[in-house]
Order: sequence, then C-alpha cells, then structure tokens
Amino acid sequence: MTITIVGLGPGDPGLLTIRARDALMSGGPVWLRTERHPGISALAGVTVAGTFDHLYETLDSFDAIYAAIIERLLAEGHDAEIVYAVPGDPLIGEATVRRLLERFRAGNEPSINVIHGISFLEPVCAAVGLDPLEDGAQLVDALDPRLDPTRPAIVAQIYNRRVAVSLKLALLDLYPPEHAVSVVRNAGLPNERVESLPLAEIDRRDGLFDHLACLFVPALAPEGNLRTFDGLRAISHRLRSAEGCPWDREQTHASLKPFLLEETYEVLQALDEGDPDRLREELGDLLLQMTLHTEIADEAGEFGYGDVFEHINRKLIRRHPHVFADAEINSSEEQWKAWQQIKREEKGGEESILAGVPRSMPALAYAQAVQERAARTGFDWPALDQVLDKLTEELGELRAATTHEERVDEFGDVLFVIANVARWLKLDAEEALRRTNAKFARRFAGIESLARQRGLTLDTLSLDEMERLYQETKAAE
Repeated sequence: MTITIVGLGPGDPGLLTIRARDALMSGGPVWLRTERHPGISALAGVTVAGTFDHLYETLDSFDAIYAAIIERLLAEGHDAEIVYAVPGDPLIGEATVRRLLERFRAGNEPSINVIHGISFLEPVCAAVGLDPLEDGAQLVDALDPRLDPTRPAIVAQIYNRRVAVSLKLALLDLYPPEHAVSVVRNAGLPNERVESLPLAEIDRRDGLFDHLACLFVPALAPEGNLRTFDGLRAISHRLRSAEGCPWDREQTHASLKPFLLEETYEVLQALDEGDPDRLREELGDLLLQMTLHTEIADEAGEFGYGDVFEHINRKLIRRHPHVFADAEINSSEEQWKAWQQIKREEKGGEESILAGVPRSMPALAYAQAVQERAARTGFDWPALDQVLDKLTEELGELRAATTHEERVDEFGDVLFVIANVARWLKLDAEEALRRTNAKFARRFAGIESLARQRGLTLDTLSLDEMERLYQETKAAE
C-alpha cells in the first residue's frame, strides 16, 4: 500500500497547495505529526486518524519519538492507503520523513509518495528581508548548531526555553554577546512578529520560542569573525594586502623565523608557569606566525591553507590505522613502531630512524630525542646505574682534558649522557633545565632585593655574604 506524505505549509491555510488539499480531503485516514499547526483548523471534513503529540510528552528522546512514529505509520500503511501530514515541506526539518524514506529505499516497506508544501523558510526570509541564495544563507538545527558565522543563518526547531539556553551557549562560542539577532514568530500568518534583541538575551524570557518560532542570525563581517580560524585568516590576509600594514607586507619566510622561534619559547614558558591565560595568548601569537607563513606561501603560489590542512589531516588518518581503519594496536609502543613503519613507507625506502628529529631543536632536547629513538631499537644501556657510571667516566675525562678542543668534546659528552639520564628517569631534560634557570633567576633577584633593602650593592658583598642572602631568599620561598 502507500503512505502519502503531505506538507501542510508554514501555517496560513491559504498557502496549502491544491495537491496537498486534495490528498487530505480524499477520505482516507490522515495522521498528523502534530495538531499544533494553524492550518489544521481550516481542514473541515478531514478524517484525522490520530496525532503523535502525546509521544513528545511521554518519551524521553527524539530518537525514541521518531522510531515510535515510524513504526506506527508503517503498521497503519501496510494494508491501507494513509496520509501523513507534517508542517511546512516534508523534506525540510522533518526527521520522521527522512527516516521513512530511508526505510523505503531499503525495501520491504509500503511505497511512499511525497506531496511538497511551502516550507517555513519562504515567509521567514520575507520577514527578515533575506534572499537565501544571494546572501548565502544557511539553515541550522537548534539541536545541532554547526554554522559559519560569516554567513547569515536561520536557526529552526527552537521548541522551548531549554533549547534556547543550549543554543545560546553554542552561538556565544562564535558570536559576541551583543550580536543583534531576530526572533521570527508565526511567519506568514496575520500575527507574524519579528523581535530583535542581543544574542545573550534569547533565553531570558519565557514564551519567546515555540514550534512556530525561529531565530535569524545575521552574518559577521570576515574581520569581525574573531572566534574562528577564518577570522584570523581574513585579518592576516588584509595585513598583507596593498591596503594593509607596511611592516607585515615586507615580511618573508626568513625574516619571520626569529619571531616563530620566540613565540614557540613563549608558549613553553606559559606551559612551565602553568598559566592558562598566558598560554591562551601565546598560542594565539604562535598561530599568527603559522598563518603569516601560509599567507606568504599562498602569495608566491607555493601552497595554500587547504594544502596545509589536507597534509596534516591525511597524515593523521594514515598514521592511525587503528582509529580510522581496521588495524589492531593495543599499546603506545605498538603504535610507535607502526608509526615508524608507516613513515618509512611514506619516504619510499629505508632511512635512519633519527632522520625525523629536527637538527634545529635545542641541543639538549635533540640529544634526548635521538637517544630515545635509538633506545627503541634496542641500542641502550641495560640499567640506569650503568648510565650513571658512564656519566662519572665522562666527568673524569673532562677533568683530564687539557686543550680547549678536548674540553669542548668532553663537555659535550657529559651533556649527552646527562640527557640520557633524564630519559631513563622519564624526565624532560630541556624542561628540567628551564625550571632550574627560572629558579636561579628568581633567587638571584631575591639576593638583589635584600641587598637593596639593606643599603648594599652586590659588588661590595663577599661571596659568603651573598651566599647568606641566597639562603634567606631560598628559605622565604
């Protein structure tokens, strides 16, 4: 048999299509997804077999509601011709229709006929003066508000204040609280109403939203899109444009290298200090450096943003086959070995396992990184005590060195073994040294402060006196 799905239009009975009216008046049983629709009252003589409003009050999830509606409709339509009437157009914002069509395409279900209707979009667009095609509008579900803030959006299915609260929190992650939005109620009906208010206030009044209300969110200007990467990209592009900043236009990959390094170290410092506010700021500065390098490359025709994103995304997917494919990996050690094998395959042949460690890394960090990779192949001391014995041996050779070149070599050996000790102790040698540097700077500043408080200068103090001030500073921490 056949289930005929009819779109009731946005609400005004005058907007009901002739085909829809004929189907409703055919005399067969009509099932309404909801009777909370202004057009229902004008359909005198329609045989209403039932509605599904009660399910929204008795079931605890939309999935359960949709499943119950579909099963009832399939049961009713198995041996009879029935009509299923939904608000607006059946293919816009109607999850039950979509699921019915999926069941039909899978086979073994009654045939389905769809009679389209005017959706809520047309009167809403008219109410806010929006041409959805010309203005690049997007239609968004309030329960899953994924959108581009640089394009105007119509947000539907804001059934109540609870949904409005969740929607507001999601939108505030993209828009400023004062962003002016419009609530459109009863679009296309005589009592149509459009109310503008700041985004932050959409959940502060009862009764503002119901099944006949939606939200219009105007677009942000590209450079006003401050909470997404696209906003940073637009700002960086303008800085490099002919109308932008002379300094930014002059920069090259080479001239920006010191800033990239500086910003990286500032991120590390924020991490060392455990300061989330500072970390947020420094990560932004580092992201700007990456953006500027991409802008420069794009201008030169070398590569663009899409190439950067595609490269890293493909790499992540390719090197995690246990996540994105059917490989089985049960430990981080197995993952490391698989990662290295995939890298070798990507390079088209064998290369040193140390080749991927950047030689521009700080020397201490580089030493620890290459020893970590070598150890994974089995090239390692059997126990920490032997590493410490090696450190003692290298210190002896440093003491015995007599020339500058010998001292440079032996001192390097000492540092290299110290990096290995850190690896054995599962410490980050670079981080440990940064912490000690910070501790020394803090305590030395304390010596200077105590000396000033006592009317002294460091150049007049003996070493013993400075040591006493150092101990006072240390004790005060």
